[in-house]
Amino acid sequence: MKKHIPNFLTCANLFSGCIGIVFAFQGELQTAAYFVVLSGIFDFFDGFAARLLHVKSEIGKELDSLADMVSFGFLPGVVMYSLLQQSDCGWTYLPYLGFLITVFSALRLAKFNIDTRQTEEFIGLNTPMNTLFIVSLPFIRQDHPELIRSAVLLSGITLLMSWLLVSEIRIFSLKFNSLAWGQNKFKFIFLILSAVLAAFLKFAAIPVILVLYISLSIIHFRTIR
Repeated sequence: MKKHIPNFLTCANLFSGCIGIVFAFQGELQTAAYFVVLSGIFDFFDGFAARLLHVKSEIGKELDSLADMVSFGFLPGVVMYSLLQQSDCGWTYLPYLGFLITVFSALRLAKFNIDTRQTEEFIGLNTPMNTLFIVSLPFIRQDHPELIRSAVLLSGITLLMSWLLVSEIRIFSLKFNSLAWGQNKFKFIFLILSAVLAAFLKFAAIPVILVLYISLSIIHFRTIR
């Protein structure tokens, strides 16, 4: 029975992502964001359960990538497509640019599966963090409507995030092999600051958290050279 628990959690990730996509296509982007968070929780615990129960499998690895492609690949592409549709864009076909997020997420996931350098860290921005950033934009639009309705800005964000997904920037993973401060200080600093930011700003904090994540990762890997 226990060998099926991680795959059940992965399927729950996929199911949540599918529901989020439905809401995104209906223009309910903030509701879709909550299903992204739910998918992220399931995505974290499926790997945690597999390690805890010692039931890692090849099918689990493949299923995880397929679920992530939906929840953290297709879903953010749909959100960006919807945002571009609602922007000040005057070109009918520009919203389709949003699906570059989906394409580069697929490349990111495929690269992760075969890149032996990514056992303890990420090379390029991971898809869940990218997705959280994309789904934070509808919340930011509440306070800065003109900013997030700019087709130029949204197009620039799409291109930037697509590049970050397949870049060679080293990003630390939030997996802990120990709780020693010296070994994990940048991870602890990131988690503490992120929690404080999220408590005050909620989804609007995510762009700041993203910059913090990349910046601390760069500093971390420079200090261990």
